Amino acid sequence: MRNVRIALMVVTSLLALGGMRLGTAQPATPNIIFILTDDLNADLIEFMPNLKQQLVAQGTTLKNFFVNVSLCCPSRANILRGQYAHNTQILTNLMPTGGFEKFYALGHESSTVATWLQAAGYRTCYLGKYLNGYPASVSLTHVPPGWTEWYSPVAGNPYSNFNYVMNENGKLVRYGSRADDYLTDVVARKSIDFIKRAAAQGQPFFIHLALYVPHSPATPAPRHAQLFPDAQLPRPPSFNEADVSDKPSFIRNRPLLTERQIAQMQDLYRKRLQSLQAVDEMLASLIATLQATGQLEHTYIFFTSDNGFHMGEHRLNSGKQTAYEEDIRVLLIVRGPGVPAGRVLEHLTGNIDLAPTFAELGRAAIPDFVDGRSLVPLLSSTPPPLDSWRQGFLIEHWTQQRQESFKTEGVWEPPDPMEREHTQQQLAIPQFAAVRTKDYLYVEYVTGERELYDLNADPYQLESMHSTADPALLQELSQRLARLKSCAGKSCWE
Repeated sequence: MRNVRIALMVVTSLLALGGMRLGTAQPATPNIIFILTDDLNADLIEFMPNLKQQLVAQGTTLKNFFVNVSLCCPSRANILRGQYAHNTQILTNLMPTGGFEKFYALGHESSTVATWLQAAGYRTCYLGKYLNGYPASVSLTHVPPGWTEWYSPVAGNPYSNFNYVMNENGKLVRYGSRADDYLTDVVARKSIDFIKRAAAQGQPFFIHLALYVPHSPATPAPRHAQLFPDAQLPRPPSFNEADVSDKPSFIRNRPLLTERQIAQMQDLYRKRLQSLQAVDEMLASLIATLQATGQLEHTYIFFTSDNGFHMGEHRLNSGKQTAYEEDIRVLLIVRGPGVPAGRVLEHLTGNIDLAPTFAELGRAAIPDFVDGRSLVPLLSSTPPPLDSWRQGFLIEHWTQQRQESFKTEGVWEPPDPMEREHTQQQLAIPQFAAVRTKDYLYVEYVTGERELYDLNADPYQLESMHSTADPALLQELSQRLARLKSCAGKSCWE
């Protein structure tokens, strides 16, 4: 009996040390899982029940989380390096102003959040979409520094979630059109396998899980293809806006949306909802795996998107790259040790903050070039007050050249007709820089045009007040924007 009591005491003590399961080991630093969707506007999480129950209700939502550039490659570079685009120099998806080739040529891969965490003792894993054009003229089996394990498509059409070739740790593996080749499910299975192996070894892990949905063509898993038959495209007050006389010329020159365009958006909207269901199921599977391996209470889970997405607002067909709220504001949802459940914060945050956040959690050194600031203080039960946090976030946009003028090695945007139409629309958006504050959005275009919105009085951005606002307010915002456009490192914190 005495031996039984001793054995029970030992088991109880082990379980008390972080809630671990027998047969697993708890690392000294927390695990981190980062889930990045593609073109997910904030409103769509309402259609993801597991996300709402397992992350939103169990964690903290940062509702004012912004992207520096609402375009895939620049945003992903922001995330990997913790820098604004004017410092990464990744301005668009394509050479010579952006894309994987430029990121590689600049040597940026030698210092990313992956190399920082790996140097701090983390087992790292990248799954899914990397930088646009990867691997371009570099080897098809190229694995960037810092990644212990690597699973990323290098050819085919991964945007369709079928018929692609994956670089799996230097080995090329072809996937076809069978149901179990569906890319979201493939990376989900690989993530689960990685968690089980890392948990058994007791080494802290960092997973960067970058999905292709709900980006066009938003192909759903076959099991979800009939869902949401009655879903209706949202039509906020800004939808197909009647009076655009206050808008810059690239909006004023657009006719009202046609019935054909609206019908296309309606179809895409339904597919976007369908394609997200596999992501929602993946999230539930990841959490169940963490629970089964005793890692859930020792793991931070971050969920967000590389940019938002507009669908009909201000006469714009579906797309991104504007300074409007639909494109620049996404949600960041965080669950993890000590993170208050069911809380919503209004602090101004952004994608340049992710890398320093992961680094601080992993006790990794943060390079001086980082423009973002760690969000760790916001994840505690006593976050700093709003007025002592960031007061302005920089939004940037550059016009990229036509994709057809460049070589096509690597993985690019899908060449479907709707995507071509979106590209033509986005090529018309002139270069701009903007500052988003708690109350205002102020935009300066290279054309000399400006926009200013009071977001408290005009949340749908129906009436730009740039021509009627107090000149002192315009000057203050313009000066703040000028400082941010040239900032670097800690000077970007405002």
